[in-house]
Amino acid sequence: MIKLRRELGETAPLSGVRPEHQSLIERLAGIAGAAPTEPDRRSALYSLAEIAGRATYDVLGEARDLLNFLGLATVTSFRLLARPGRIRYVSLVSHVETVGLHALPIVGLLAFLIGVVLAYQGADQLRRFGAEIYTVNLIVISMLREMGILMTAIIIAGRSGSAFTAQIGTMQVNEEVDAMRTIGLDPVEVLVLPRAYALIVALPLLTVYADLMGIAGGMLMSHWVLDISFVQFIERVREIHPVWPFWIGVIKAPVFGFVIALVGCREGLKVRGSAESVGRQTTKSVVVSIFLVMVLDALFSIFFSAVRI
Repeated sequence: MIKLRRELGETAPLSGVRPEHQSLIERLAGIAGAAPTEPDRRSALYSLAEIAGRATYDVLGEARDLLNFLGLATVTSFRLLARPGRIRYVSLVSHVETVGLHALPIVGLLAFLIGVVLAYQGADQLRRFGAEIYTVNLIVISMLREMGILMTAIIIAGRSGSAFTAQIGTMQVNEEVDAMRTIGLDPVEVLVLPRAYALIVALPLLTVYADLMGIAGGMLMSHWVLDISFVQFIERVREIHPVWPFWIGVIKAPVFGFVIALVGCREGLKVRGSAESVGRQTTKSVVVSIFLVMVLDALFSIFFSAVRI
């Protein structure tokens, strides 16, 4: 009808139209008769700059929100430590068991395999220079200083950080977090801090366990590939004096644990409305946690190198 009116001229009368349909037909006629919009003629460079600008703005917004949440968690933590009776010890112990004890098999297996790989690859390269004995140095220093804590933090970010986001996100969907606020409970105090404290406690212990398993894997592979006996391996470790590499890895662990818990809980509290949001925020939690762990590890490396440790 609209096309016919355009061909006959807009003055062509309409007859037999019900009154309740008249306004709709006139509105559609106005839309159909409107001038077509101009196509987007922006250059590819302009579009690329716009995409980069939006991405930068989003990243800066995420960093600002994370810093705000860090401040909120820190203030709440100080308030909680001033009144230790308010700490939920049952929840804390439960989370330590979940993120620590239950993670021992996967952390131990991967650390053992990393030690095996380091020993095999190190022996293969150092054999060319007749320096096979320094494979022990490579295994011990790399496991204690970097690989043990780094792989453990990545495993925990994918395992426990995502679990924190899924748990709190499901509570958001079910409006349980809103119910907590209604009855006067602080979600940061009840949900966030017990998980953060649990990772601060559990991650250093898991790091020590990963160091031992990695060195054990390297010792076994060194005995197989280089014919270095277990006694010789241990004597070489004693000559290295790996005290500072050990403490460097342990010092990093509580910081990484707190960051992983913070990101996981924050992304869970950002869930809105549906199960799709839970999955999206869980994926984002793992990615952001691993990214921040890598950035912090680089900053620690620069700092310890600057102070010659």
